[in-house]
Amino acid sequence: MTIWYGGDYNPEQWPREVWDEDVRLMNRGGITLATVGVFSWARLEPRPGEYDFGWLDEVLDLLHANGIRVDLASATASPPPWLAVRHPETLPVTEDGVRLSVGSRQQYCPSSPVYRERARELVTRLVERYAQHPALELWHVNNEYGCHVSRCYCDVSAAAFREWLAAKYGSIDELNRAWGTAFWSQRYDSFEEVMPPRTAPTFRNPTQLLDFDRFSSDELLACYRAEVEVIRARSDVRITTNFMGFFKPVDYWKWAQEVDVVSDDTYPDPADPMSPAYAAMVRDLMRSLGGGAPWLLMEQAPSAVNWRAQNAAKSPGQMRAWSYQSIARGADGVLFFQWRQSAAGSEKFHSGLVPHAGTDTRVWREVEQLGAELGALSERTGDDAIAGTRVPSSVAIALDWDSWWAVEQPASPTTVSYVEVLFAWHRALSSLGLAVDFVRAQDDLSGYRVVVAPAHFVITDAQAANLASFAERGGTLVVGFSSGITDEHLHIRLGGYLGEPLRAALGVWIEEFAPPAAPDLRATGGQAPPPVPLTGELLGDDAFGVVWSEAVRVEDAEILARFGGGALEEWPAVTRRTVGGGRGWYVATLPEHGALRRLVERVVTDAGVDVLPVAASGANVECVRRGRSLFVINHGPDEARIDVDGMDILTGRAAMGLVLPPQGVAIVGS
Repeated sequence: MTIWYGGDYNPEQWPREVWDEDVRLMNRGGITLATVGVFSWARLEPRPGEYDFGWLDEVLDLLHANGIRVDLASATASPPPWLAVRHPETLPVTEDGVRLSVGSRQQYCPSSPVYRERARELVTRLVERYAQHPALELWHVNNEYGCHVSRCYCDVSAAAFREWLAAKYGSIDELNRAWGTAFWSQRYDSFEEVMPPRTAPTFRNPTQLLDFDRFSSDELLACYRAEVEVIRARSDVRITTNFMGFFKPVDYWKWAQEVDVVSDDTYPDPADPMSPAYAAMVRDLMRSLGGGAPWLLMEQAPSAVNWRAQNAAKSPGQMRAWSYQSIARGADGVLFFQWRQSAAGSEKFHSGLVPHAGTDTRVWREVEQLGAELGALSERTGDDAIAGTRVPSSVAIALDWDSWWAVEQPASPTTVSYVEVLFAWHRALSSLGLAVDFVRAQDDLSGYRVVVAPAHFVITDAQAANLASFAERGGTLVVGFSSGITDEHLHIRLGGYLGEPLRAALGVWIEEFAPPAAPDLRATGGQAPPPVPLTGELLGDDAFGVVWSEAVRVEDAEILARFGGGALEEWPAVTRRTVGGGRGWYVATLPEHGALRRLVERVVTDAGVDVLPVAASGANVECVRRGRSLFVINHGPDEARIDVDGMDILTGRAAMGLVLPPQGVAIVGS
C-alpha cells in the first residue's frame, strides 16, 4: 500500500512552461499525490455559466503521464468576485452586522441558497468531466470549512436558523422550555420572533448560543453534503474534506461520519517546545475520528508559515520528524501546502516544497530524502507493512463539542480553555508511551481499559449512564472537574453537580466551585490565578493544582489527595471508588504536569494497562507503536540512544544502541 506524499499544486499561478519542470521535480522528489484546483473557481468559471476546463485537462493529463495521482478539489472554497457583485446577499454578516466583502477568500454565507446552487453547478461540471479520469484518486470537497467564516448572522441565516429550531423542537413551547426563556422575559410567541444571537446589551441566552453553534456546524455540513450528493451520483472515488485539528466551530464527530477518508491540516509552531506534544494529540484525534482507520495529513508547512506574529522556520530535520509523527499515529499520507512557493498573493511567504530559492536548498534536500524513504516504506508488505495498519490503544479521552462550546461561554463558572485541559491529560498519558484514542461518552467503550472524561460540562442522561456503566463493567473511569454540570439544554443538574448516575459511580458530589481567586486582571495584565498546593503520597511532593478547584463531598470513596491550602484546605482533591468490577476516580483540579503524570501512571497501572517500556534515553523522545513497528522520534535538542532490540527499517542497522540526533527518527521492526 502507498504512503501518499505530495501537496497542494496550483499551476494556475504559474506560466505554462513551469508545469513541465513541476512534474520533473515531483518525480525527483518522490511525489505521489497532488491536490489540484482548491482555489480555482474564478479560473474554471470566469463568468457565470461560462466554463474553462482546458487548462485543468492539461494539468491532470500531465500529472497522469508522470505517474502522479490527483486529489481533485471542488474549487468551491473561494467564490469568484462576480458572485458577490451579482448576489451581494451571498456575502456573510458578522454578529455586529458588518457584511464582509470580497478580496480575501471564503466570502460566502453557508446558508445562502444562491451560493449552494452555484457550487453544485460547478461540482456537477467537474464530476461529469473528470469522474473517469485515470489520475483521479480522491475528491476534495471545498477547503477548511468554517476556517474564516464559521457563523453568519444575516437574514438568510436567521431564516435557516428558525427552520432548524422548528425541526429540532417541534413547537415554540418546547423551545421556550429548553432555552429557559422565563428568565429575563425572553419568552417567544412564535419561531418568527427568534433571531440569531447577534450583538446584544449583555449576556445572551446560553442555550440559544449553544444551539447556534450546533446550527452553524450543521449548515456548513449541509454545504458539504450538497456537493457530496452530486459526486456520489456520478463517481465511486473516495471523498474527503480537510479538517483543522481541534477546531472549535465544527463538530467533527458528526462530520467524520460523512467522509470516506479523514484528512487534516495542521501547522504546529516550530518555536513552541510544546508543539510536538500538542501535534501528537491532534494526530490521535484524526485517527479516532475515523474509528482507528488510516487518515491523511492533507496540509502542513515544509518550513515557516506566514500568518503568525513571528514565523519561525522549521529546524533541520523537523519537517521529517513531524511527518513521521503523523505516520506513527496512523496517517497513510503526508502532504503539504504547497508544492511551489507562491510569488504573489497573501501566502507568498508561506513555505513550499519548492522554495523561492529553488532546489539548491535545505528544504528541497529534505523533501527528496523524505520522498525516497516513504517510497521504500510503501513497498513493504505483509507483517512488515506500515501503510494500512492500525495503532493499538487501551486508553481514551472523552471529547464533546457541546461541552467545549458551553464551558467557554460568557457567564460560565470556568475561565479554562477546554482544549488545554484535554491537552494536559493527553500529554500526561502519552508521556508514558500510551497511544490515546478520543471517544464520545455515548460510544461503545468496551474496548478500553481506561476512559478519562475531563471538563465534560454538558452531559446527557445516556452519556452519564454509559460512563457509569463502563466502570461498573470493569473499566476504570476518570472524571475531571467541571463535569456533569448541565444537561444538553444547559439546565443545571440540581442536588449537587455530577448528578446521577455519575454520583453513584464515583461516590462523590460537588457542592460548589471554589477556584483560586484571580488577581485583578486589569492590574496584572492577565496574570493567571495562583496554583493551589496538593497533598498526598499519590501526587508526590510539591504538587500543585492549577486553573480550578471544587468543593467535593465524599459519600463512598477513598480520598487519595487533598488540597493543601486556600479556602479548600484539607478538602478532597482526588478520590477513588471501587464500583462493580471497575474503578471510578474524580479529580477536582488540574494537577501540574509532573503530578498529573504520576496520577495517570497510578491509574493505568491499577487498570492493568501495559506502559510502553522506555525505548530511548533523553528527554522529549516520542515512542509510538503502529502495527508491528515501533516509531522512535527525538524531538529534543540533544542526542538520544535507542534501548530496544530490533532493526531500524530506515537505516537497516541494529536498533539497540543506535544514536538519534535532534529530530532523528528510527522505525524499529521486530
